[in-house]
Amino acid sequence: MEPRQATVIHWFRKGLRLHDNPALLEAIQVAVSQQAFLRPLFILDPNIPKWMKIGPNRWRFLIQSLKNLNNSLKAVNSKLYVVRGKPEKVFRRILLEWSVTLITFESDIEPFAKERDTKIEKLAKELNIKVIQRISHTIYNPDLILTKNFGNPPLTYQKFISLIEQFKKPINLAKHPPNVPDYCKPFADLLEKNNSNCYEIPTLQELGVNEEGLGENLYSGGETEALARMEKYLENAQWICKFEKPNTSPNSLEPSTTVLSPYLKFGCLSSRLFYNRLNDVIRGAYCTKPPVSLIGQLLWREFYYTVAAATPNFDKMVGNSICYQIDWDTNERHLQAWKTGKTGYPFIDAIMRQLRTEGWIHHLARHAVACFLTRGDLWISWEEGLKVFEEFLLDADWALNAGNWLWMSASAFFHQFYRVYSPTAFGKKTDKKGDYIRKYVPELRKFPEAYIYEPWLASKNVQKEAGCVVGVDYPERIVIHETVYKINIGRMSAAYKRNKKVNDNGKSAKSSNCSSNLKRKRK
Repeated sequence: MEPRQATVIHWFRKGLRLHDNPALLEAIQVAVSQQAFLRPLFILDPNIPKWMKIGPNRWRFLIQSLKNLNNSLKAVNSKLYVVRGKPEKVFRRILLEWSVTLITFESDIEPFAKERDTKIEKLAKELNIKVIQRISHTIYNPDLILTKNFGNPPLTYQKFISLIEQFKKPINLAKHPPNVPDYCKPFADLLEKNNSNCYEIPTLQELGVNEEGLGENLYSGGETEALARMEKYLENAQWICKFEKPNTSPNSLEPSTTVLSPYLKFGCLSSRLFYNRLNDVIRGAYCTKPPVSLIGQLLWREFYYTVAAATPNFDKMVGNSICYQIDWDTNERHLQAWKTGKTGYPFIDAIMRQLRTEGWIHHLARHAVACFLTRGDLWISWEEGLKVFEEFLLDADWALNAGNWLWMSASAFFHQFYRVYSPTAFGKKTDKKGDYIRKYVPELRKFPEAYIYEPWLASKNVQKEAGCVVGVDYPERIVIHETVYKINIGRMSAAYKRNKKVNDNGKSAKSSNCSSNLKRKRK
């Protein structure tokens, strides 16, 4: 059968998987029905590093995920086409060159993505090319949840839960898509004939990644690894049922949680599939409940996505309607010490060093270092912390990253600002011997257990015997926690009062305007 020249494109961005991918499935079905070529596409935008910092570990995870996706596509008689360039320019060229009739992709709530997608939709419309978007990065459709709440973002987890309870349980497309028929496989085009590597997966060298910054490859990217990791944890039904996030350890040497978050972030694992599989495991059993259960953790993700979808400037303080405006300090020396794990507080430093080398830290460890940077000790804006997490976390997800920083800085969602994590006592609860510190802050590994969290309390002789003198081999504390956290509680209290006054004045002005309008109508 002579193949036709029409081409159907499925554009991968997140959603780097075959399972539960409705936009991809639709692209295949249309390609088959039209006997058109199918081109699964990934666009590598060289401008990304100009507006987003991405650490070497996350670049490696992406490349591994793309390689795995390409192998999976080859198994169903297709392949991944990686095209370099700015998306709008790429599409302006290939839509005509490839005789495209349809573009499908997974919808995205991030501001830059919405702006990008609007441009592509406009271009496609000009060329009379159909575009199909499908929701599959989240369990629920954020827009439908917002509609249930009269267009307003739900600002508490409890309110969010009450809204999603009005929807039917989500159904995932768990099966892999069917094999692509031979007549849907594109012939080699002119570009491929001239350069056989033109659509290949990028290398770290091509991306300009400093490979010296790579840590041990603890979490390989890709759908295959994601599904295997999920199945491994689902086999232990007792662990699933007893899981309670606050009772997991932020400083265990092996992760005390699933570490599925990077796979959810890149869409190597469908959140709907994981949600439904968890429900299958716990059905009929006595289990922990949201928000602390594993299902509760997935719903936190949904909560932040929903709020972010309806809140302009969600990742900033200024112009963010749900964020308290706080007079944060600027202190580059303190910020650098925090970023590089040289604050003089071993627990905080160990967490930050694990982040930089491995790309993942426990959720409660994130809480500890976020509190330390903002309202607890350094009084530095949460936006600075957000940038660091965006660079180094494998699971740096725009909505979740901003939402958690808003929460931990007590700028939104959580308002008990007087509850401050101790940079010494908190870690001792789950690791009294300090094994975690000894691993990630090796200069302190010979310190006695009594001083591992507070090395400044050790005598000079003890420090010398341990081969690490505070102020010489390991930094002095950059702040005295016992003093500054009390001062910062006072500053937060004052900031809350200022914000309340501003909000009350705004409400009074609105009430006054309403009254004036009412009087005018009566006249």
